[in-house]
Amino acid sequence: MYVRGADAEYYDYNEEHHGHTHGHAVALPSTLLFPKPEPDRVILNLSEMPETCLAVNWRTDTTVVAGFVEYAVATAGPEFRDKVMRLPAQREYLQVRREEEPIVTAHYFSGRLEKLTPGEQYVYRVGSEAAWSEWFQVRMPDAAHNKISFLYFGDAQNDLKSMWSRVIREAYKTVPQVDFMLHAGDLINRFDRDVEWGEWFYAGSYIHATVPSMMTPGNHEYGKGVQLSPQWRRQFNLPRNGPKGLEETCYAVNYKNLKVISLDAEQIDESTVYREQQAVWLDSVLTHDPRPWTAITFHYPVFSTSPNRDNENLRNHFKPIFDKHRVDIVLQGHDHAYGRGMVKNVPTGYSVKDKTSGTVYVVSVSGPKMYELSNDPWMQRKARNTQLFQIISIEGNTLSFGSYTARGELYDAFDLVKSKKGVNALVNRIPDTPERL
Repeated sequence: MYVRGADAEYYDYNEEHHGHTHGHAVALPSTLLFPKPEPDRVILNLSEMPETCLAVNWRTDTTVVAGFVEYAVATAGPEFRDKVMRLPAQREYLQVRREEEPIVTAHYFSGRLEKLTPGEQYVYRVGSEAAWSEWFQVRMPDAAHNKISFLYFGDAQNDLKSMWSRVIREAYKTVPQVDFMLHAGDLINRFDRDVEWGEWFYAGSYIHATVPSMMTPGNHEYGKGVQLSPQWRRQFNLPRNGPKGLEETCYAVNYKNLKVISLDAEQIDESTVYREQQAVWLDSVLTHDPRPWTAITFHYPVFSTSPNRDNENLRNHFKPIFDKHRVDIVLQGHDHAYGRGMVKNVPTGYSVKDKTSGTVYVVSVSGPKMYELSNDPWMQRKARNTQLFQIISIEGNTLSFGSYTARGELYDAFDLVKSKKGVNALVNRIPDTPERL
């Protein structure tokens, strides 16, 4: 239950899936929950063509009926203000309430900055004459340099303000010049609980507004009846180039040398129609619009890291497509432990866990909720009870991967080197430290 105070909301944070319990109410600033005229929850998302286009979203209270994005090429001083361009934003209304918690009403705004110059640095702000955000700064990726890097996070899910915040901030401190961030599902714990979304945005703060993000939904972004979080499509602005009905959950992002694909794992698990549609769409996209490198993200693991958890249905339907197209790396969450291994790409026997060559599968977790770790031999490096973030860089014929603990210490690393035939050679760079078992 909430108890309204002058500047805080108090609520019972006990959850059956929380992983642990609290015996007392927790106080949160009301700004995490209730919007004001000033823009909050500002976030950049990747568009389908992220080298020339950016998408931005924010939230206000319902007294604000018009919103704008102002932007310009960044300058060394304040003179950029003389050449500002303005775009009107689209507005959507949302009212949500979680059980006995208070009603939250808000206007969500979205805009797209198009025809941007690769490699250029821009400033932008959002809002209206009533209230503007600060000026944020972002540099566009430069396709001519043929290099890209990004951060990958497994499940955040719980204790977002208090415990996930240090992970995303340590990641940003470690590599602030990445091109984007990728979230592999279960960003929050309760699909429609607005205070959890408030904590997620609080944890990333201005990082969300200056490093573009892409995200795939997990099972915790869905409620009963396979109902997607009502905040998802309003607070994010993701590509709509996937199968009809799965806009902004199943989609493709296209760089010059990298294609990143989000599949909607919950709909694969729950709907035979959407499972088939995603499989047909994925095969078509990889056939007709390939890139030198392919990364695929979805929530449920093809190969699990935890005991008594196995997604055989997903594996049997999608691994043959990965094998056919020699997908380079698959980035997953859900199992709340770390595991990484290479599994051979073969058109038959696709449930066999052969480590000799092929696609690298990674399962990771960034939040504090932890599960037991299995002893499955598919994993070349694994960890339990460890909050992690991953840095992935691609340049030329080499993909470099590093997994770091919440302390910023390198825990796992490897390179994938692509030959002229498109076959990857795995070069392990595992640090000389014991596995966290």
